Parts: sequence; structure tokens; C-alpha cells
Amino acid sequence: MKTRKALVKRFKVTKTGKILRKIGGQNHYRSKKSGKVIRQKRKMIEAPKALAKKLRKAGLK
Repeated sequence: MKTRKALVKRFKVTKTGKILRKIGGQNHYRSKKSGKVIRQKRKMIEAPKALAKKLRKAGLK
């Protein structure tokens, strides 16, 4: 079964199997946000367990 390429571009699977996602709100309206907030949003955070389950079912491994 092929992996869905849209999912591969948006999510990252760690060695231990966790699924990471980017934090939203980074592309525009950034001038209103503080530098601290912009820096914090660069990190990836762990996807919720319910979403991770759906992503694995969709073919993300």
C-alpha cells in the first residue's frame, strides 16, 4: 500500500513511533506576534493520540 504523500509532507514519525506535527499560525499575520511566540511555533509537537491513530490507519508509518 502506498503512503499518502500529503501526510508525509505534514507529519514526521520519530524512531519510537510518535507522530509529530507543526504548530499552526506561522504563515501570515506574523507582525502582530511577538518574537517569542514566533520562535515557539517553529517547533514540532506531538499529535494527539486520536489523530495519530487515524494517521496510522491512513498509511503513515
